[in-house]
Amino acid sequence: MIMESGNDKTMKHVDIYTDGACSGNPGPGGYGAVLVYNGREKELCGGEHQTTNNRMELTAVIEALSALKEPCSVTLTTDSKYVSDGITLGWAKSWKAKGWRKADGKPALNPELWETLLMLLDKHEVEFVWVKGHAGHPYNERCDALAVSYYKKLQEGKTS
Repeated sequence: MIMESGNDKTMKHVDIYTDGACSGNPGPGGYGAVLVYNGREKELCGGEHQTTNNRMELTAVIEALSALKEPCSVTLTTDSKYVSDGITLGWAKSWKAKGWRKADGKPALNPELWETLLMLLDKHEVEFVWVKGHAGHPYNERCDALAVSYYKKLQEGKTS
């Protein structure tokens, strides 16, 4: 049980599943997320006309965590090693400490997205779980379908 500091109230637990997809890299991209709380589900999706798969993976996580109205305990499931390793192995915090530079001195990609994600992680208690993509995980497949559907709409000009 996770307790809020200075309060006896238990944090709400939310399961979040995310995925990003891109047609071309860069190219039109989409993201999908499913938030599950107390037996209820909420789907989120969106995208950009010109983006990368990694940007969409990060955006899915950011949009899902941003949808939470209060600090929560979260189990976040993603098929993105880029996102899960970036947090669980401490890469993002290290890049930030080095002025958004990687260990080899090259610029870290997507610093504005990582910065936003790190701020959200300060608000919520998040456990990252990595799953293999396209391997039959029902929520991962659903998030992928949301992401792909959105970027296809972008390609067809059916969304702005």
